[in-house]
Amino acid sequence: MASPAPVLVWFRDDLRLSDHPALTAAAARGAPLICLYVLGEPGATAAGRPIGAAARWWLAQSLRALASSLAAQGTTLVLRRGRPADVIAGLIRDHGVAEVYWNEIATAPDARIAADVAAAVERHGGAWRCFRGNLLVRPSELRTKDGRGLRVFTPFWKRVLARGDIPTPLPAPKLIPGPVIASDDLAGWVLEPTQPDWAGGLRETWSVGEDAAQRRLHAFLAEDVVTYAEARDRPDRAVTSRLSPHLRFGEISPRQVWHAARFAASERVVVGRGVDKFLSELGWREFSRHLLFDHPDLATANLQASFDAFPWRDDEAALRAWQRGRTGYPIVDAGLRELWTTGIMHNRVRMVVASFLCKHLLIDWRRGEQWFWDTLVDADPASNPASWQWVAGSGADAAPYFRIFNPVLQGEKFDPDGAYVARWVPELAQLPPRFIHQPWTATPLELASAGVRLGATYPAPIVDHAAARARALDAYARTRA
Repeated sequence: MASPAPVLVWFRDDLRLSDHPALTAAAARGAPLICLYVLGEPGATAAGRPIGAAARWWLAQSLRALASSLAAQGTTLVLRRGRPADVIAGLIRDHGVAEVYWNEIATAPDARIAADVAAAVERHGGAWRCFRGNLLVRPSELRTKDGRGLRVFTPFWKRVLARGDIPTPLPAPKLIPGPVIASDDLAGWVLEPTQPDWAGGLRETWSVGEDAAQRRLHAFLAEDVVTYAEARDRPDRAVTSRLSPHLRFGEISPRQVWHAARFAASERVVVGRGVDKFLSELGWREFSRHLLFDHPDLATANLQASFDAFPWRDDEAALRAWQRGRTGYPIVDAGLRELWTTGIMHNRVRMVVASFLCKHLLIDWRRGEQWFWDTLVDADPASNPASWQWVAGSGADAAPYFRIFNPVLQGEKFDPDGAYVARWVPELAQLPPRFIHQPWTATPLELASAGVRLGATYPAPIVDHAAARARALDAYARTRA
């Protein structure tokens, strides 16, 4: 008896084996499997954008981890570069593929790519199936009466919760190895930096892949979630989940996170409040994805058209100082240095850092969004621009235009002992906590005893807070008028 024709599984932003609907359905066919990842041209894309440098580093590690998991079942991950429709059509011709399965990504650019693949499969006489992707609820299933997506988070999340429990995640299936197929060399894709190799801090900070994601989730739910609701805004404490890059690349699914968290809450009443808050943060990711579904230009166009007239300033020197963590405001500089070293930044600090760029410096939020896009390992095509627009005041459910974070007060409130600043701005580490967030208030003797020379070892503030706040409020008032 002839062996059945192989089934091809096209991996995208779902680099895992468990809770992978397309892989599970393909394995159930009882046919040999071809597991494929395609690097789009001119590089891996996310909602139509080439992904940034830090995310490319993560992608390389994640593909290695996925290849290792597949190899444990005798299956090879085939790597190809090019237009997915062309790559998949070639595999159908050369290896007699009968069916192609994949999970959807609910963005307009990704939907167009999938439609091209579907058309190519049909032209070559094959069949295809598309499955639910990395969302709790499809955007098409959550609309207003006039058919639009929701643009305020609280009613959005209430609607999600009112739908009842999320479907149970799928276990990793048993796979039948497919034919031996030529694959690109991952190193040849040059996803990782070489000269210079700036990724040392990333390697020291992260474990990448599906197994690492599961370990991180279970460690968080066993320990940190207890204090998450109260301490999640403290960058000096390690109480956040740090799951965002794993979710970004689909090493873990939202359904897996949801059910694990709900199970933890049912087992230990004490973690219930932390779990609810944690899941609402997962809801913000979902909300951002729904916004991107309705607004494919989320990273480039103001959701509120009135902001098209906002008087942003072109100040390249200030932008460079911000990027390098040399603004003279310690909490801002600590966040940007943490980002450069580790590819991540604490969420509370992200808000302070973003507010400083948009409101203290009046630099277009898109410049900051692009910097984060290139330097964050969790640079998400929806969450990144949606969060920047929220801070700038131009987005859906945006922060009030008059909310201008005082970086000194934010530092003193959320890093009261100065531990976070001392770690990432070591030139200030010897200052007493009462000065570490505003070193310019220390006396010359106190500065000298801490080894600090303002303007030399550490910059003086590049802008006065009170003056910058007044300038921003004036600009916002004129825009609203």
